[in-house]
Amino acid sequence: MTNVLTQRLTLAEFLAQPNLEASPAWEYVAGHIVQKPIPKFRHSILQKRLLNAIDDPLGYYLTLPELRCTFGDIAPQGQAQRSIVPDVVVIALERIQLNDLGEPEDSFTQAPDWAIAILSPDQSTNRAIDNLLHCLNHGSQLGWLVDPQDYSVLILNPQQEIKICRTEQPLPVLPDLNVALTAQDVFSWLKLTKNG
Repeated sequence: MTNVLTQRLTLAEFLAQPNLEASPAWEYVAGHIVQKPIPKFRHSILQKRLLNAIDDPLGYYLTLPELRCTFGDIAPQGQAQRSIVPDVVVIALERIQLNDLGEPEDSFTQAPDWAIAILSPDQSTNRAIDNLLHCLNHGSQLGWLVDPQDYSVLILNPQQEIKICRTEQPLPVLPDLNVALTAQDVFSWLKLTKNG
């Protein structure tokens, strides 16, 4: 079950919370604090396999699990700002802010180039789509909502019609990322075999 705190906080107050990085992650959406559901087994398998399949061997992109992304327009009480934790993000290396040592800053304050949400059985589909749309509205090039119950992937692109991919339909990826996947490829990762 998803936990929602009824107390409204500003984004700054939310980011100062001592339990912010507790697992499962807390997100800040329109002044409300929402805790993501604890990932189940199938969710974790898909997340691990997606990270491996999408990771860019050429080094133009960095693929990461559960990265907190805090971004959005500043509005009264910070309602248009969000601090979300997509299941998988892909970020162009050229967009990552580095410190004087050449290391990334800990706070990522932009929309990822590609955000992936993997739906858990007790997770709100609309909340997941809302977060992906927020990413697209602030610069993301691609969003996926992976639904393991329906064996489908909802594809969101800026200024394009939402599309659902199933079976052998190719899944769109970032233009210069050399990855070829179908929905069938993704969901085949859920079939485990035991040795012996």
